[in-house]
Amino acid sequence: MSFVCPLGLVRRNERGKEVNCNYYEKEALRKLLSPFIISCLQNQIGFGLDTSVCYCIGSGENYKFLQKLNQEYKFFDTIIALEHPRYIMQYHSEQKDRYVEKYLKYL
Repeated sequence: MSFVCPLGLVRRNERGKEVNCNYYEKEALRKLLSPFIISCLQNQIGFGLDTSVCYCIGSGENYKFLQKLNQEYKFFDTIIALEHPRYIMQYHSEQKDRYVEKYLKYL
């Protein structure tokens, strides 16, 4: 298992409460963290990971970013996007069986 960005990031929302922040939410943050992310992926792959298939949890911005990095650095032979479980349960819980089937098919 590899992590694109193994950091837990938080930001303050409009009410001043700390909330989760994804590395890809802001262009400036993504640019700032890109060298660190590339280094982390290279280090993790250096542990001897099988790089033939990468399963990306998140089929939106996380996947797009990873695809872009992979085009340049050739980390993985194939990247398969799987919808994030929180996304499934929050927006498509009535179709969760379909997503479970997709996970089982690929994993």
